Amino acid sequence: MIPLSVVIITFNEEKNIARCIESVQDIADEIIIVDSFSTDRTKEICEKYNVKFFQQKWSGYTEQKNYANSLSANDLILSLDADEAISEELKKSILKLKSTDKQHFVGQVNRLTNYCGKWIFHCGWYPDRKIRLFNRKTAKWTGTIHEKLSYPDDIEVIQLKGDLEHYSYHTIGEHIKQADKFTTITALEAFNKGKKSSFIAITVKPKWKFFRDFILKLGFLDGYYGYVICKISSFATFLKYTKLRQLKKENK
Repeated sequence: MIPLSVVIITFNEEKNIARCIESVQDIADEIIIVDSFSTDRTKEICEKYNVKFFQQKWSGYTEQKNYANSLSANDLILSLDADEAISEELKKSILKLKSTDKQHFVGQVNRLTNYCGKWIFHCGWYPDRKIRLFNRKTAKWTGTIHEKLSYPDDIEVIQLKGDLEHYSYHTIGEHIKQADKFTTITALEAFNKGKKSSFIAITVKPKWKFFRDFILKLGFLDGYYGYVICKISSFATFLKYTKLRQLKKENK
C-alpha cells in the first residue's frame, strides 16, 4: 500500500475544515495542514484531529502549497483546499490506486460545486477537472497569480471515479465579493502581459459569456442559482475588461 499524505492550506476556515479532514481520515497516512495564522477557530478545530499543524505567513498559493508538500513524510500527495471534501466513490478510487505499485502518474478528479446549498451540474462548472493526486518528486505547483500543477508530459493521467465536493459560496454576496477581488487580479495579470481592452470587448464579451454559460452550457437546468451564477460570471467578465481598460489609461 502506497502511503499517502493529504495536504491542506488554510486561512479562517472554521466553517469548512472539519468536513474536509473527516472526509480523508480513512485514506490518509498523515494529514498536513499549513495555516496562514487564522484569526478564527481554524487552529482549535484542527487540533481536535490527528493532524500535523503548521503555521506560516501567507506567501501566495504556489509557494504555500509547495511549502506544505515539503513537510510531508510521503511522496504521494493528495492536495485539497479547506472548502473541499472527497465523496465516498472518490475515496474508494484513491484507496484502489494506493493498493497498486504505480509511481509515475497523476490523478485527475471531477470537482462538483455546492453553491448556496445547491449542487451545480452545468454553467460550465462541472466537471471542473483538477489534478490533485501526484508524486511530489515529479510534480509541483507553479504560476504567479493562478497556481497550476506542473508535471512531465510523459506522466500517465488517471481519471478517478467520484467527485471532489467543493463547498464554494454560502451566500450570493460572497460570490460577488470574490468576483470583484479576482477580476482585479486577472486584469492586472492581463495588463502585465501587454493585453488590451476595448469598448467592443466591454460590451460584447459579457453578453457572450452569459449566452454561452446559460444557454450553450445548459446553466438554465440549474434553475435560479444557475441564472445567478451565469449573471455574476457575465458581470465578472465586464469588470475584468473595464479594469484592464482603466489600468491602460492610468499607465499611459
